[in-house]
Amino acid sequence: MPLAAFGGRADVMGRLAPAGDVYQAGTLSGNPLATAAGLAVLRRLTPDVYEELERRGARLETGLAEAAPGAHVQRVGAMATLFFHDGPVRDFEAAASSDTERYGALFRHLLERGIYVAPSQFEAMFLSLAHGNEEIDRTVEAVADFFAG
Repeated sequence: MPLAAFGGRADVMGRLAPAGDVYQAGTLSGNPLATAAGLAVLRRLTPDVYEELERRGARLETGLAEAAPGAHVQRVGAMATLFFHDGPVRDFEAAASSDTERYGALFRHLLERGIYVAPSQFEAMFLSLAHGNEEIDRTVEAVADFFAG
């Protein structure tokens, strides 16, 4: 179920309607079904879940780093991005100098193998508990095939 939330300092959040002068709304804002689904997920997010997501993210990062010479893996927890760039991407200039055409070729290569990643290297790959070692290894192998070919 799609749902989003955000927060911030009291002075910033106080600017939002109905009390403030900034109107913010979304398609599912206040949707009871989406909210109930979000709460059900939040209740299941224990420290063990986060530790397991971190482990899986590290496994993916290590595998991609070995499988993708000449590219750079950036990971935060269970989110990762593979940039066709020589080093870390820490700003707009580095991101803009990445090889988007080569990433597009990798995207199509993976798609042909039934592996669905973000179509742009400027988006993150999100791991979940549904992605086990088998899925991670299959993804790493497909990326290695792309770089070997």
